[in-house]
Amino acid sequence: MNIANKITITRLILVPIFIVIMLSNIKYGDIISAILFTMASLTDKLDGYVARRYNQITNLGKFMDPLVDKVMVSSAFIALIQLGRIQSWIVIVILSREFIVTGLRTIAANKGIVIAASNLGKYKTTLQIVAIISLMLNNIPFSYIFFPFSSIAIYLALFMTVYSGVDYIIKCKKIILE
Repeated sequence: MNIANKITITRLILVPIFIVIMLSNIKYGDIISAILFTMASLTDKLDGYVARRYNQITNLGKFMDPLVDKVMVSSAFIALIQLGRIQSWIVIVILSREFIVTGLRTIAANKGIVIAASNLGKYKTTLQIVAIISLMLNNIPFSYIFFPFSSIAIYLALFMTVYSGVDYIIKCKKIILE
């Protein structure tokens, strides 16, 4: 297994660790889980860089990288529902978009078509990660100045999730209709 794939697997291993810490009542659990989630998020950039820079792009990496991203983000959002920090309908919309896009990519792949991630998808992911970290920290430090950063971040992430999903569906219209 190459270095890029090991980094991806490390991100996967971090998921249950930050979830357990997040859902436990340990002192500074919010901060620790947010740090671990942030580290996991940064490894996503790192594994892609290593794979491209050192020519370590593999079929395993192509499969695992987006899957681990979805596991990481989905797990965090679901845990945040349990903590009462996000409404379930928002998470349902976000996860529905991920399932739809994954389904479209699978259909395209079966037809020999590779659909690269768009900039909208990258913005969506960035906004989701920022929102998750903010929600994990329970809007601290912004709560001290009564600024609803978490709420703004999650609604921006929700908007970009829906917008990028619709854009994706429109771009895949021909694939869907064949």
